Amino acid sequence: MDGNDIASVTRKSLRRNYGMVLQETWLKSGTIRDNIIIGKPDASEEEIVAAAKAAHSHNFIMQLPNGYDTVISEDGGNLSQGQKQLLCITRIMLCLPPMLILDEATSSIDTRTEQRIQRAFAKLMNGRTSFIVAHRLSTIKEADIILVMKDGNIIEQGSHKELLENGGVFSELYNSQFAV
Repeated sequence: MDGNDIASVTRKSLRRNYGMVLQETWLKSGTIRDNIIIGKPDASEEEIVAAAKAAHSHNFIMQLPNGYDTVISEDGGNLSQGQKQLLCITRIMLCLPPMLILDEATSSIDTRTEQRIQRAFAKLMNGRTSFIVAHRLSTIKEADIILVMKDGNIIEQGSHKELLENGGVFSELYNSQFAV
């Protein structure tokens, strides 16, 4: 990993080097700020706000009763599922980890916000190893390598263009989602 033998990588250092945004969100009891700085507890207010703006969560946070100091419960309280996902996206925008795992990371977010976040993710993923699990094929269009899986097995792999040209399962799935 990054030129280092993986046998020498500790679990702790590995965990510090990747960020995850999953379909199922994970929040803790505390303030919105507490939930954003989990991976970077020494973050400045400017860094927190910049990450929230990059993740398109700043506006909804500022509409909460106490903004970044609003206290939420472990289940996210009155936040929508999309807002919970935006907070998790804000975390990785703050930490800027070398590796990303995005598993249906925008599944609960409205289409317009998703398009903005996809642009933000494209910038974030530049120069980073990223694993993206997606059923919405528009989210993986720019991937260097796409692995198509069925029943736990890789059945196709290639770039978006290559997979469309091959006319296989990926092409069928893509055309069923975007056929006019």
